[in-house]
Amino acid sequence: MMETIKIAATERSPEIHFDFENATFLLKGESYPEDVPAFYGEAISQLKKFLNDNEGIEVTFNFELIYFNSSSAKVLMDLFDTLDQAGERHTITINWIHAADDDNMEEMGEEFAEDLENITFNLKAVD
Repeated sequence: MMETIKIAATERSPEIHFDFENATFLLKGESYPEDVPAFYGEAISQLKKFLNDNEGIEVTFNFELIYFNSSSAKVLMDLFDTLDQAGERHTITINWIHAADDDNMEEMGEEFAEDLENITFNLKAVD
């Protein structure tokens, strides 16, 4: 079994909690680290390996992002593509959790959801 990846949030980077044993994944906070590919690289490559090495699992991915920059958006788009492709073999649910009054994050979630065909995408507004 793969090791859980836990990275604490900082001012510039989100909390990452990838729990492979329970197939639950979390990105939470703000995302504008200096080197976006380096920050996300290892966690995402582990996730890809996990999805490739297993069959027919139920995956839940929670996104609770307050803000992300354009470099982070590119990484997120690649991540959604990866999850959408994996959705052909797995049951994948994405929860896009945003503040009820954050129209911008709600719209970003809607835009990401438009291109997804094989996964369940839930927009969840929270107070």
